[in-house]
Amino acid sequence: MKKVGIILGIIWFVALGLSTEVCAQKSFQPKQIDDPWKGIIYRKESTADFTITGNGYGLAFNTGKIVTYYKTHYYHFELGYMYDPREQRQNRNIPISFTKVSQSFRFGKQNHVYVIRAGKGTKKLLTDKAKRKGVTLGYNYEIGPSLAILRPYYLELVYNFEEDGRFYNELRTEKYTEQNAAKFLDFNSIFGGTTGKGWSELGFVPGIQGKLGLFCSIGNFEKYAKALEVGLMGDLYIKKNSYHGRNRSDQC
Repeated sequence: MKKVGIILGIIWFVALGLSTEVCAQKSFQPKQIDDPWKGIIYRKESTADFTITGNGYGLAFNTGKIVTYYKTHYYHFELGYMYDPREQRQNRNIPISFTKVSQSFRFGKQNHVYVIRAGKGTKKLLTDKAKRKGVTLGYNYEIGPSLAILRPYYLELVYNFEEDGRFYNELRTEKYTEQNAAKFLDFNSIFGGTTGKGWSELGFVPGIQGKLGLFCSIGNFEKYAKALEVGLMGDLYIKKNSYHGRNRSDQC
Protein backbone atom coordinates (compact mmCIF):
# COMPACT_ATOMS: atom_id res chain seq x y z
CA MET A 1 0.00 0.00 0.00
CA LYS A 2 2.81 2.37 0.68
CA LYS A 3 4.22 1.88 -2.78
CA VAL A 4 0.86 2.57 -4.35
CA GLY A 5 0.44 5.74 -2.34
CA ILE A 6 3.82 7.00 -3.38
CA ILE A 7 3.12 6.26 -7.03
CA LEU A 8 -0.28 7.96 -6.87
CA GLY A 9 1.30 10.95 -5.18
CA ILE A 10 3.89 11.26 -7.90
CA ILE A 11 1.24 10.98 -10.63
CA TRP A 12 -0.91 13.63 -8.90
CA PHE A 13 2.08 15.98 -8.62
CA VAL A 14 3.01 15.52 -12.25
CA ALA A 15 -0.60 16.02 -13.36
CA LEU A 16 -0.83 19.18 -11.28
CA GLY A 17 2.32 20.50 -12.87
CA LEU A 18 1.06 19.86 -16.39
CA SER A 19 -2.24 21.49 -15.60
CA THR A 20 -0.51 24.58 -14.30
CA GLU A 21 1.64 24.82 -17.42
CA VAL A 22 -1.37 24.55 -19.71
CA CYS A 23 -3.19 27.25 -17.80
CA ALA A 24 -0.17 29.48 -18.08
CA GLN A 25 -0.34 29.24 -21.91
CA LYS A 26 -3.87 30.63 -22.06
CA SER A 27 -4.21 34.22 -23.30
CA PHE A 28 -6.94 36.80 -23.69
CA GLN A 29 -7.44 39.88 -25.90
CA PRO A 30 -7.65 43.06 -23.82
CA LYS A 31 -10.20 45.69 -24.73
CA GLN A 32 -8.76 48.42 -26.94
CA ILE A 33 -8.77 51.83 -25.33
CA ASP A 34 -8.83 54.87 -27.62
CA ASP A 35 -6.41 57.52 -26.45
CA PRO A 36 -8.03 60.95 -26.85
CA TRP A 37 -4.55 62.56 -26.93
CA LYS A 38 -3.34 62.05 -30.49
CA GLY A 39 -0.17 64.10 -30.22
CA ILE A 40 1.29 67.56 -29.83
CA ILE A 41 -0.32 70.33 -31.88
CA TYR A 42 2.41 72.65 -33.19
CA ARG A 43 1.88 76.33 -33.92
CA LYS A 44 4.93 76.92 -36.12
CA GLU A 45 7.14 74.88 -38.42
CA SER A 46 10.56 75.36 -40.02
CA THR A 47 11.82 73.23 -42.90
CA ALA A 48 14.79 73.05 -45.26
CA ASP A 49 14.63 71.55 -48.73
CA PHE A 50 16.85 70.78 -51.70
CA THR A 51 15.31 71.30 -55.15
CA ILE A 52 16.42 69.87 -58.50
CA THR A 53 14.94 71.23 -61.74
CA GLY A 54 15.56 70.75 -65.44
CA ASN A 55 17.90 73.76 -65.55
CA GLY A 56 19.31 74.12 -62.05
CA TYR A 57 19.14 73.37 -58.35
CA GLY A 58 18.60 75.23 -55.10
CA LEU A 59 18.74 75.08 -51.32
CA ALA A 60 15.85 76.68 -49.41
CA PHE A 61 14.61 77.48 -45.92
CA ASN A 62 10.92 77.80 -45.03
CA THR A 63 9.26 79.11 -41.89
CA GLY A 64 5.51 78.96 -41.41
CA LYS A 65 2.57 79.45 -39.09
CA ILE A 66 0.14 76.53 -38.75
CA VAL A 67 -3.32 78.11 -38.97
CA THR A 68 -5.27 74.84 -38.79
CA TYR A 69 -4.37 71.17 -39.12
CA TYR A 70 -5.07 71.47 -42.86
CA LYS A 71 -3.56 74.89 -43.62
CA THR A 72 -0.15 76.52 -43.12
CA HIS A 73 1.04 79.95 -44.26
CA TYR A 74 4.80 80.09 -44.86
CA TYR A 75 7.69 82.26 -46.05
CA HIS A 76 10.26 80.85 -48.47
CA PHE A 77 13.94 81.84 -48.92
CA GLU A 78 16.14 80.14 -51.52
CA LEU A 79 19.61 80.33 -53.05
CA GLY A 80 19.94 78.57 -56.39
CA TYR A 81 21.99 78.14 -59.55
CA MET A 82 20.70 78.07 -63.13
CA TYR A 83 22.31 76.70 -66.29
CA ASP A 84 21.35 75.89 -69.86
CA PRO A 85 20.43 72.20 -70.40
CA ARG A 86 22.50 72.27 -73.60
CA GLU A 87 25.73 72.83 -71.67
CA GLN A 88 28.33 70.08 -71.92
CA ARG A 89 31.53 69.93 -69.93
CA GLN A 90 34.47 69.13 -72.21
CA ASN A 91 38.25 69.34 -72.31
CA ARG A 92 40.55 69.51 -75.33
CA ASN A 93 43.52 68.25 -73.22
CA ILE A 94 46.04 70.54 -74.92
CA PRO A 95 49.43 70.74 -73.13
CA ILE A 96 51.22 74.05 -73.56
CA SER A 97 54.08 73.27 -71.17
CA PHE A 98 55.05 70.78 -68.49
CA THR A 99 53.13 72.83 -65.90
CA LYS A 100 50.11 74.04 -67.88
CA VAL A 101 47.39 71.91 -69.45
CA SER A 102 44.03 73.10 -70.73
CA GLN A 103 41.14 73.09 -68.25
CA SER A 104 37.63 71.86 -68.96
CA PHE A 105 35.06 74.37 -70.21
CA ARG A 106 31.44 74.68 -71.36
CA PHE A 107 31.21 75.77 -74.96
CA GLY A 108 29.00 78.80 -75.62
CA LYS A 109 28.45 79.70 -71.95
CA GLN A 110 28.36 83.46 -71.34
CA ASN A 111 27.46 83.85 -67.66
CA HIS A 112 27.12 81.99 -64.40
CA VAL A 113 23.60 82.65 -63.10
CA TYR A 114 22.94 82.59 -59.35
CA VAL A 115 19.38 83.13 -58.13
CA ILE A 116 18.01 84.49 -54.86
CA ARG A 117 14.30 83.78 -54.39
CA ALA A 118 11.82 84.80 -51.69
CA GLY A 119 8.13 84.13 -51.50
CA LYS A 120 4.98 83.85 -49.45
CA GLY A 121 2.87 80.74 -49.85
CA THR A 122 0.17 78.49 -48.50
CA LYS A 123 0.28 74.75 -47.86
CA LYS A 124 -2.92 72.70 -47.63
CA LEU A 125 -3.52 69.06 -46.71
CA LEU A 126 -6.02 67.04 -48.74
CA THR A 127 -6.21 63.91 -46.55
CA ASP A 128 -5.84 62.85 -42.92
CA LYS A 129 -3.02 60.67 -41.64
CA ALA A 130 -3.26 57.40 -39.79
CA LYS A 131 -2.49 57.56 -36.08
CA ARG A 132 0.89 55.91 -36.54
CA LYS A 133 3.24 56.36 -39.49
CA GLY A 134 0.49 57.82 -41.63
CA VAL A 135 0.87 59.34 -45.10
CA THR A 136 -1.03 62.36 -46.34
CA LEU A 137 -1.27 64.26 -49.63
CA GLY A 138 -1.37 68.01 -50.04
CA TYR A 139 -0.47 70.91 -52.30
CA ASN A 140 1.20 74.29 -51.96
CA TYR A 141 1.59 77.47 -53.96
CA GLU A 142 3.69 80.60 -53.58
CA ILE A 143 4.77 83.78 -55.33
CA GLY A 144 7.44 86.36 -54.64
CA PRO A 145 10.47 88.31 -55.89
CA SER A 146 13.48 86.78 -57.62
CA LEU A 147 16.94 88.24 -58.23
CA ALA A 148 19.34 86.83 -60.85
CA ILE A 149 23.04 87.50 -60.26
CA LEU A 150 25.15 87.24 -63.43
CA ARG A 151 28.89 86.49 -63.24
CA PRO A 152 30.78 86.62 -66.57
CA TYR A 153 32.18 83.32 -67.80
CA TYR A 154 35.84 83.49 -68.92
CA LEU A 155 37.74 81.36 -71.43
CA GLU A 156 41.38 81.17 -72.44
CA LEU A 157 41.44 81.93 -76.16
CA VAL A 158 44.30 81.24 -78.59
CA TYR A 159 45.43 84.19 -80.73
CA ASN A 160 47.88 83.70 -83.60
CA PHE A 161 50.02 86.62 -84.75
CA GLU A 162 53.15 87.31 -86.78
CA GLU A 163 56.10 89.38 -85.63
CA ASP A 164 59.40 89.87 -87.46
CA GLY A 165 58.53 87.10 -89.87
CA ARG A 166 57.83 84.60 -87.11
CA PHE A 167 54.46 83.20 -86.01
CA TYR A 168 53.46 83.13 -82.36
CA ASN A 169 50.55 81.83 -80.27
CA GLU A 170 49.23 83.85 -77.36
CA LEU A 171 46.67 82.94 -74.69
CA ARG A 172 44.23 85.64 -73.62
CA THR A 173 41.64 85.31 -70.86
CA GLU A 174 38.42 86.92 -72.06
CA LYS A 175 34.69 86.99 -71.39
CA TYR A 176 32.02 87.06 -74.08
CA THR A 177 31.45 90.41 -75.83
CA GLU A 178 29.98 91.47 -79.15
CA GLN A 179 33.50 92.33 -80.34
CA ASN A 180 35.00 88.88 -79.69
CA ALA A 181 31.84 86.82 -80.34
CA ALA A 182 33.31 85.09 -83.41
CA LYS A 183 36.46 84.12 -81.49
CA PHE A 184 34.62 83.14 -78.30
CA LEU A 185 32.28 80.83 -80.23
CA ASP A 186 35.02 79.30 -82.40
CA PHE A 187 35.70 75.87 -80.88
CA ASN A 188 39.19 75.64 -82.44
CA SER A 189 40.20 78.96 -80.85
CA ILE A 190 39.41 77.81 -77.30
CA PHE A 191 42.31 76.57 -75.20
CA GLY A 192 40.27 75.94 -72.04
CA GLY A 193 38.31 77.39 -69.17
CA THR A 194 39.30 79.36 -66.09
CA THR A 195 38.14 79.49 -62.46
CA GLY A 196 37.49 82.27 -59.96
CA LYS A 197 37.15 85.19 -62.38
CA GLY A 198 34.29 87.65 -62.81
CA TRP A 199 33.32 88.26 -59.18
CA SER A 200 34.07 91.98 -59.49
CA GLU A 201 31.81 92.28 -62.57
CA LEU A 202 28.50 91.02 -61.21
CA GLY A 203 25.24 92.07 -62.83
CA PHE A 204 21.79 92.05 -61.24
CA VAL A 205 18.43 91.39 -62.91
CA PRO A 206 15.21 91.58 -60.82
CA GLY A 207 12.09 89.55 -61.50
CA ILE A 208 9.33 87.44 -59.96
CA GLN A 209 8.99 83.72 -59.27
CA GLY A 210 6.15 81.32 -58.61
CA LYS A 211 5.69 77.68 -57.59
CA LEU A 212 2.91 75.10 -57.54
CA GLY A 213 3.59 71.72 -55.97
CA LEU A 214 2.02 68.44 -54.87
CA PHE A 215 3.61 66.79 -51.83
CA CYS A 216 3.43 63.57 -49.86
CA SER A 217 4.05 63.93 -46.10
CA ILE A 218 5.05 61.02 -43.85
CA GLY A 219 4.24 60.64 -40.14
CA ASN A 220 1.55 62.03 -37.87
CA PHE A 221 2.15 64.67 -35.20
CA GLU A 222 5.90 64.23 -35.72
CA LYS A 223 8.52 66.59 -34.35
CA TYR A 224 10.44 66.49 -37.65
CA ALA A 225 8.61 66.99 -40.95
CA LYS A 226 9.38 64.62 -43.82
CA ALA A 227 7.95 65.15 -47.29
CA LEU A 228 8.58 64.53 -51.00
CA GLU A 229 7.34 67.15 -53.47
CA VAL A 230 6.96 67.46 -57.25
CA GLY A 231 5.59 70.41 -59.16
CA LEU A 232 6.14 73.40 -61.43
CA MET A 233 8.20 76.54 -60.88
CA GLY A 234 9.15 79.51 -63.02
CA ASP A 235 11.13 82.76 -62.98
CA LEU A 236 10.25 85.86 -65.02
CA TYR A 237 12.83 88.67 -65.34
CA ILE A 238 12.68 92.18 -66.77
CA LYS A 239 15.28 91.23 -69.39
CA LYS A 240 16.76 88.09 -70.90
CA ASN A 241 19.55 86.46 -68.92
CA SER A 242 22.24 85.49 -71.44
CA TYR A 243 23.91 82.47 -69.94
CA HIS A 244 24.45 80.49 -73.14
CA GLY A 245 25.43 81.53 -76.64
CA ARG A 246 24.85 78.62 -79.00
CA ASN A 247 25.69 74.98 -79.50
CA ARG A 248 28.77 73.77 -81.29
CA SER A 249 26.47 72.26 -83.92
CA ASP A 250 25.10 75.75 -84.65
CA GLN A 251 28.41 76.63 -86.34
CA CYS A 252 27.65 74.38 -89.30
